[in-house]
Amino acid sequence: QVQLVESGGGLVQAGGSLGLSCAASGSFFSLNSMGWYRQTPGKQRELVAVITSSGNTNYADSVKGRFTISRDNAKNTVLLQMNSLKPEDTAVYYCYVQENRRLAPIRAHWGAGTQVTVSS
Repeated sequence: QVQLVESGGGLVQAGGSLGLSCAASGSFFSLNSMGWYRQTPGKQRELVAVITSSGNTNYADSVKGRFTISRDNAKNTVLLQMNSLKPEDTAVYYCYVQENRRLAPIRAHWGAGTQVTVSS
């Protein structure tokens, strides 16, 4: 089973920066893609950024050029560096991890979420 522990987030002024970290622990074969989603009240959860096990990345258009996702495979950790933050980035950010399993389909895991608030 995979446990995800998120850290980072908080309150920042517009134009500022924040970093999010998510560490996966537990007993598992290996990890596939890792990433971050976000959600605001009344809206669907949306992709922010994802990184594959080989390092390929994909970003939402709204964060391209401002956010950077990275991962440390040795530590089973995914990071999200958020720069030039805007009030519209305010949301609960969720860590997302795909677990590779032997002779079984990939399983998705979600973190509990961490609040990011950007004040104008």
